[in-house]
Amino acid sequence: MEVTKKGLILELFGLLLLELLCLCLGRETYHFNWNITLSSYTRLNSTKEILTVNGLFPGPALHVRRGDRVFINVVNHGNYNITLHWHGVKQPRNPWSDGPEYITQCPIQVGANFTYEINLSTEEGTLWWHAHSDWSRATVHGPIFVYPMLGASYPFPKPYSQVPIILGNWYKGDVMEIIETALALGGEPNQSDAHTINGQPGDLFPSSKAGTFKMVVQKGKTYLLRIINAGMNEDTFFAVANHSLTVVGSDGAYLKPIKTDYIMITPGQTMDCILKADKTLSHYYIAAKSYSGGEGVGYDNSTATAIIEYNGTYTPPSTPFFPTLPDFNDTDAATNYTSRLRSLASKDHPIDVPKSFDIRVYTTISMNTLPCVNNSCDGPNGARLSSSMNNISFRNPSVDILQAYYKRIKGVYKTNFPNEPPNYYNFTADQFSSNLSTPMVGTKVKVVKFNSTVEIVFQGTNLYSGENHPMHLHGYSFYWVGWGFGNFNKTADPKSYNLVDPPEINTVGVPKKGWAAIRFRADNPGVWFMHCHLERHASWGMNTVLIVKNGKTRPTSMRRKPRHVPPC
Repeated sequence: MEVTKKGLILELFGLLLLELLCLCLGRETYHFNWNITLSSYTRLNSTKEILTVNGLFPGPALHVRRGDRVFINVVNHGNYNITLHWHGVKQPRNPWSDGPEYITQCPIQVGANFTYEINLSTEEGTLWWHAHSDWSRATVHGPIFVYPMLGASYPFPKPYSQVPIILGNWYKGDVMEIIETALALGGEPNQSDAHTINGQPGDLFPSSKAGTFKMVVQKGKTYLLRIINAGMNEDTFFAVANHSLTVVGSDGAYLKPIKTDYIMITPGQTMDCILKADKTLSHYYIAAKSYSGGEGVGYDNSTATAIIEYNGTYTPPSTPFFPTLPDFNDTDAATNYTSRLRSLASKDHPIDVPKSFDIRVYTTISMNTLPCVNNSCDGPNGARLSSSMNNISFRNPSVDILQAYYKRIKGVYKTNFPNEPPNYYNFTADQFSSNLSTPMVGTKVKVVKFNSTVEIVFQGTNLYSGENHPMHLHGYSFYWVGWGFGNFNKTADPKSYNLVDPPEINTVGVPKKGWAAIRFRADNPGVWFMHCHLERHASWGMNTVLIVKNGKTRPTSMRRKPRHVPPC
């Protein structure tokens, strides 16, 4: 129901009490004004106007502590309607500020504004924010540094400095026109023209030489690289020449330290890596390039670079040392790295892995096609490219699902998202019957009870080529308890689950021709999006929504609707 005057007074009184409690606990509240505008940028000898926040690309960094609260008033002076999402922030009981368009809000229209309330809870490490409307996130994104609470410390020696490393893409064309054209014609969208590091392709592209990001280091010091894959459609291998990395965190939670020569990071994920500047005074390349295991799937084959430059007196090399990166299709290298991730699971940073589950959702994630009149589309055999979960290609409604749920508006969505695939077959085979390629189209969600324990098994399929799919769940961090190649076996595979120290993450890479299993407790009531973070797959429908019902008390129920939300 709508907020009553009495209810509004109680809500404001509750916010005041929360403010006082935050002050007593040493937590802080921040207020910012962000303006979304068109700004002119030059890359790859092309100058164009792109959407930015406060004129920055990448956008402004948020520096906060665990448990803080942030209010950001977003004013849309751009040329497209837009929303913002706070990726990895659980937003306890507050889906109203989560951000995905037509899921938890309608977009902020051109010339309008909306104030987001960002509530941090147990997150600590690196998160990020980005647009969550069409393909605007290609340029509208930035980092979130979540420091320990006052009086607390890192579970590793404090680094000398902390540096954001944001991996992204540059498109010569207008990204919104690129996806709109692809959806209209039914084929693949244009690939990006270059990978970027902190907004620049690097000096392998002569036009980027002057702007190539340089990280100046002091010999003997340690640096925390806060690495974010803000890229649109490709997993990424990343390395620093002649230097090893020690991975200590991912997705806003700490890991047991991993020493490695490279990392593999999917779109949506973050990695916290310690680099020790202990090499000979010189220049060393940082490099990033695609991991693309899908057969016949196009990808951006460029390599983005940045430079680590040691401070001191020496003659720099004519060409910096270059790192060795795995081949673009080296699935073994990708899985060998990700399989090493383990939660820190210490006394100061405990975990609570569900040992059993109340509900298991076993869902296929597939590439599909939809028929076109006279086979007139640009997809395979004249069809329209699509994607699905459990053979349902998700379509956004015209009214956001959160308001429809809150106001009990009928006809916006259905609650019959299935717990298992409608058809069982060899999901990872090399050949398939043609009748398996066409999904249903609809807006179906999954409803679960408050505080129930949930297991979701994402089953990759090889329809129209298998790929590594980064699956992201809003409103939660979850435990990645198992993975494997081939078809998930509900009897045999759970026996190999890691229920001791699995990584606590918010985006999981489902391996090519394989599966991944996650578990979590549904203790955050609200409406939460779940989708592939490869943007083309999300645009085609590889999405669903998890609705977590209210508990029996006000503190275990979703917060009331704010007074002002963007209209549909």
